Amino acid sequence: MLKIGNIEMKNQVVLAPMAGVCNPAFRLIAKEFGTGLVCAEMVSDKAIVHGNKRTRQMLFVDEREKPLSLQIVGGDRQSLVEAAKVVDKETNADIIDINMGCPVPKITKCDAGARWLLNPDKIYEMVSAVVDAVEKPVTVKMRIGWDSEHIYVVENALAVERAGGQAVSVHGRTREQLYTGTADWSHIKNVKEAISIPVIGNGDVATPEDARRMLDETGCDGVMIGRAALGNPWMLYRTIQYLSSGELLPDPEAEEKIRVAILHMDRLVALKGEVVAVREMRKHLAWYLKGLKGSARIKDVIMEGTKRDEMVHILENFVSQLHQEGPSDAERAVAENAS
Repeated sequence: MLKIGNIEMKNQVVLAPMAGVCNPAFRLIAKEFGTGLVCAEMVSDKAIVHGNKRTRQMLFVDEREKPLSLQIVGGDRQSLVEAAKVVDKETNADIIDINMGCPVPKITKCDAGARWLLNPDKIYEMVSAVVDAVEKPVTVKMRIGWDSEHIYVVENALAVERAGGQAVSVHGRTREQLYTGTADWSHIKNVKEAISIPVIGNGDVATPEDARRMLDETGCDGVMIGRAALGNPWMLYRTIQYLSSGELLPDPEAEEKIRVAILHMDRLVALKGEVVAVREMRKHLAWYLKGLKGSARIKDVIMEGTKRDEMVHILENFVSQLHQEGPSDAERAVAENAS
């Protein structure tokens, strides 16, 4: 099993720290679906140090989510260390993760996120300063490099280990790629062979079979799932089951997807209030509806929704209409051939 410092996970599946997604409402669902480790969305070091109310809310951890990793980002050593101290002493997160992969210009221009990928010495300096200041295990999430001409992932991972980092998550893309192209898992394998601390692989894990293949091809200790879990926490559960037993569970029925979508929305309402939560849930509901027959016709309606009850009514009507319509011609043909 995956173990980071003295924190032991019950399996090898990790939820990636996605901005605008990994708040307590979604993280708790991921945990209820069995995820070994959930990661909170990135929080700015300066925002933590300045202590604004919204940022402090982002540091909230429900005990049911644990073990949980809370991610910080910054380019200034003093503020990064001070932010890490806040997470260490004032939150019940289990792990402090440093973001070294965010490709967004507003982050890299501040000498933070993926900018560090160009300088292993800075990585050592920053990570060692945080490790010396806190008691919780410190980890790093990185990309393989800045661009195809500057891939220093092994040197960077070695710097993290030398600085006292307890694990490294490696996304198999460069900063230049953003989320396009293909993740190169060979670099994850190279990192695993070079360091002795746990390595978590990330990038292009879209199915449970992908997760198995990543573990087999790279030898990594854990698999991080990001975009494949959007509106689809079943991907997490199905991956856990597949890795442990080889059993590939079916995708959920429409009723189950809608039930969990409403649960997600209700938790978000409790967390942020109806006005903010419903607006934020629009993108999540589009993800939950993805792949369901006839969902295109209600997505536009959902994007205009402002009330929780209104959204629930739309979703429940959609499911009841699916039953009234019965199977499609293609589904009927498959059933007849099977019989």
